[in-house]
Amino acid sequence: MISPLHIRTVREVVRSGSFADAARNLGYTASAVSQQIAALERACGLLLFERRARSVRPTSAAFLLVSKGNDVLSALDTLERELRTVASGERGALQLGSFPTAGARILPRVLAELSRVRPGIEITLSEGEPDELLPELLDGDLDLLLVYRYDLFPRAWPDQIIETPVMDEHLVLCVPAEHPLAEGGTVRLRDLRSETWIASRPGSCGAQALLRLCGTAGFTPNIAFRSNDYAVVCGLVGCGLGIALVPALGCVPAPGLRMLRLSRRSPRRHVTVLRRATNTNPPVKDAMRGLADVARCVQAEIRLD
Repeated sequence: MISPLHIRTVREVVRSGSFADAARNLGYTASAVSQQIAALERACGLLLFERRARSVRPTSAAFLLVSKGNDVLSALDTLERELRTVASGERGALQLGSFPTAGARILPRVLAELSRVRPGIEITLSEGEPDELLPELLDGDLDLLLVYRYDLFPRAWPDQIIETPVMDEHLVLCVPAEHPLAEGGTVRLRDLRSETWIASRPGSCGAQALLRLCGTAGFTPNIAFRSNDYAVVCGLVGCGLGIALVPALGCVPAPGLRMLRLSRRSPRRHVTVLRRATNTNPPVKDAMRGLADVARCVQAEIRLD
C-alpha cells in the first residue's frame, strides 16, 4: 500500500540522489529511508532505485511515482485544508427538519442569521410532522429536528436523542368575531360543549389534546372540519364555521377572527429541538444558539399578539 509518507520519501531520494542525504533532509536515519524504499519496492513489485556505492539511480518507476505522487500529495493537502474549514464551521452542511408553524415563525430568522455568519455552510430544510421526520434524524439525514409536544399528550424520544427546550406557547381559543363570547378576554371550557369545532387530523397530537382537554370538562367536542394547516383552520373560524383551539405559533390573523384564552390554566404546547447525542457537526452549535435567540424574540411577540 502506497502512503503519502512513501511518496514524500521517494521524492526526496530522487531529488537528493542518495538515501543518506534524503534521510538528513527528512529528519530520518539512512537505515529508515532504506527500509521504507525496500518495503515499497516489495509492495509494488518494482525496482525504484539502482543502488550504487555512494548514490542511487532512480528507475523509470521512481520517476512515475514522483510525477503522479505530486498530484496525490496536492490533492491530500487540499483535502486537509477543506477538512479544517469544516471542523472550524467555516464550511460544511447543516440539515434541519421542522414542523410547519415553527418553519413559518422561527426558522426564517434563524436561517437568515446562519447564512450571514456562516456563508460557507450549505443549509437544507425538510418540513413535516415530528413522527414523519424522526426516522431521518435517527438515520443521520437530519442534524436537528424541531418538534412539539402537548401538556395533555406527552411523549418520549429514543434514548440516543437529546431534547433541548426552545419555547412554550399557550393554546389559544379562536372564535368568529360575531360569536357571543368574542368580546370577553377569557372563556370557560364548559361553556363550549355545544360548539362546532375545527381541529387537526384524527390521531394527530393536536386533535388528541383537544379530546383530552374537553374530556376534563365532561364533553366530547363536535368536530365538523379538520386541517393540519392552521391558516386554513383560522380562515374557517373567521368565516363563522366553528371554533378552534390553536397553538399561539399557528394563530394567523384573519378577518372576522377573535383570539381568546381559556379561563382555567391554559394548556400549552412545548417546542423543543432534537439532535443525536453522537452528532459532532460544528454548525449545530450555531444553529442551537440561533434557535434560542429567535425563540425568545418570538415568545415576546406572541405575548403582545
